[in-house]
Amino acid sequence: MNNSKEIAALVSLLDDPDQMVFEQVSAKVLSLGPAIIPTLETQWEQSLDSFLQERIENLIHQIQFIAVKEALKLWAISGSFDLLNGFISVARLQYPDLDEQKIINQIDAIKRDAWIELRYDASPLEKVKILNHVFYAVHGFTGNTSNFHDPQNSFINNVLESRRGNQISLAIIYAVVAQRLDIPIYGINLPQHFVLAYLDEGQEYPQISSGEANGILFYINAFNKGSVFNRKDVDHFLKQLNILPDLSFYNPCSNIQIIKRVLRNLISAYEKQSNLAKAEEITSLLTMLLEIEPDKN
Repeated sequence: MNNSKEIAALVSLLDDPDQMVFEQVSAKVLSLGPAIIPTLETQWEQSLDSFLQERIENLIHQIQFIAVKEALKLWAISGSFDLLNGFISVARLQYPDLDEQKIINQIDAIKRDAWIELRYDASPLEKVKILNHVFYAVHGFTGNTSNFHDPQNSFINNVLESRRGNQISLAIIYAVVAQRLDIPIYGINLPQHFVLAYLDEGQEYPQISSGEANGILFYINAFNKGSVFNRKDVDHFLKQLNILPDLSFYNPCSNIQIIKRVLRNLISAYEKQSNLAKAEEITSLLTMLLEIEPDKN
């Protein structure tokens, strides 16, 4: 259905009182995807019927959610190589019209400022010191300790604007900047915390899937101004939580695992707000990613 008059006629049927007719029309509207949203918005603006407006709002939301789900699925089954792309897809849950190029430009600005200060012969610790200065002192990123469970902490556009985020959102941005500078810093999926690891330059990514946790020079806490710690500190942290050590707590995780962690944070945040509908939607995204890459027991 490419004819604009046919689309307009279809949309005009959304106020039909017959539920069966409405469901048939809705299914057709949903099948047309994001391209029909401008027509729906025009219909909403021209209508004085609050009932019809609510139906249109719900349809627009469903179309946008389906688009996010399809984008995230494509990202995952295509290799999930670009962590930034996956994180941007999550942000479209709340900000469907998000300006992706603006986000890329903001990331590149941080990268550029760090690149200017980096020396070729700098040691890994010196590189992290420079990254920390640029990330926290120059650009002002910090953990949102006053409103830690706010869902906004998980949306990259909001974190880049406010310079406030949670453990995983700050770690993702930090890691993305580092990797664009060819600095081998990747995510570590610790229980109740998310940190980063600086890999030995010769260590291949995406992850160490078996054997001992080697190839890790040190760990980084992006939520705590990029503080550096070692494996013994991880051991101590797990002991405090009364959790038995597991290789997955020491080794880099996949990008899909990182985005699953972001989704779990969002589910928890919305449940705390009693926004169960939103939590249920995001749970469906998490379920989809679990089908593509199940959690390891």
